Amino acid sequence: MAVKLRLKRMGAKRAPRYRIVAADSRFPRDGRDIETIGWINPTTEPETVEIDAEKAMDWLKKGAQPTDTVRNILSRQGIMKKFHEEKVAAKKKA
Repeated sequence: MAVKLRLKRMGAKRAPRYRIVAADSRFPRDGRDIETIGWINPTTEPETVEIDAEKAMDWLKKGAQPTDTVRNILSRQGIMKKFHEEKVAAKKKA
């Protein structure tokens, strides 16, 4: 099962809200998800982002691949940097 971290669209017409979810890559965009990691509201200025960093790190460690947009969001939150540092430290340890 190929797991992806991706956006799931919620909200009304012209008022999008997105959930950041871990989902099987074969499921449709707004279909079934495995776990919700956070959410983003792009309509506010600046955009509102809420992510459970621990859950995101756990899924990244398990091999989940973030989409380009989710990778950018995680990078802005500092989660991708933390993941990279942990990966480098583990490689040096081995």
